[in-house]
Amino acid sequence: MNKPIIYTSKIVDVVFGENVKLVEPLNIYGCSIGNNCFIGPFVEIQKDVQIGNNTKVQSHSFICELVTIGNDCFVGHGVMFINDLFSGGGPARGNKSKWKSTSIGNNVSIGSNATILPISICDNVVIGAGAVVTKNITEAGTYVGNPAKKIK
Repeated sequence: MNKPIIYTSKIVDVVFGENVKLVEPLNIYGCSIGNNCFIGPFVEIQKDVQIGNNTKVQSHSFICELVTIGNDCFVGHGVMFINDLFSGGGPARGNKSKWKSTSIGNNVSIGSNATILPISICDNVVIGAGAVVTKNITEAGTYVGNPAKKIK
């Protein structure tokens, strides 16, 4: 009988600010998390991610490489960040030169189950639950839908 290879979730090589709260299980590695942050359970934060101060990341969210999140942000349950647009017709399969970065400003709230493609979001934005952000957001306001559009 064959035995599977079993990986365990870990917290490895993370730079933490002061007063950070984590709820396990988590898989976070090679990233930095600012002061007074909260990271809920079943979250993965990959290497080279930067999360600013006073930011809350709820359960079941995935923050991939090349993402920067500002200060005073909220990432709802099940939010997915994407860095590979399958530009070659499928996954980049380790070819990181095809990956794109994402930048989230300060005071940004992202609703549950939103999907954030590699874009830039300015300060003071609300992204509605289930929204799919496909383009840069350069004006403060509330954005909803697929693709996300400004409603106020």
